[in-house]
Amino acid sequence: MTRQICLHGAESTGKSTLAPRLAKTLGGVVVPEYGRDYAEANGTDLDAADLLAIFDGHVAATRAALAAGPDWLISDTDPLMTQAWAVMLLGERLPAIDAWTDVADLYLVPAMDLPWEEDGTRLFGSDSARRQFMEVAIGELDRRKLRWAWAEGAGDARLQSALAAIQASGL
Repeated sequence: MTRQICLHGAESTGKSTLAPRLAKTLGGVVVPEYGRDYAEANGTDLDAADLLAIFDGHVAATRAALAAGPDWLISDTDPLMTQAWAVMLLGERLPAIDAWTDVADLYLVPAMDLPWEEDGTRLFGSDSARRQFMEVAIGELDRRKLRWAWAEGAGDARLQSALAAIQASGL
């Protein structure tokens, strides 16, 4: 049975750096952040149709990765982050995402202890917007009563923090 870990939280917190490091350490595979690829191809002026396309992309990529039967699947975000984007960008929840149930076994939330880095797809760089986005993201996990833990520190310390959280979860 595949154990699923999802990296979740505000922009520029190191999710895309941490995902492959976790996969390498655990012997798993990564599902990349579909929303980043979508935004790079289509821009960041996203509406509900765009967010639903991102949702569908996440789901398809995860299903494809799971079909190979890996021991560990590390997702660099999932549809719950797309829902957080819907709340932040549109001020509304998308019912299709609320109906989605294929959640991870554990969500790791990298803390906002790394500096903001602009990459052309990020939108919420001010301290207040970043904090609000993190609150919305964590709210998605708490609303569903999902297991989550912080990953803190930089570089190897962040990886070790994430590994300790995974071990503490019993996965």
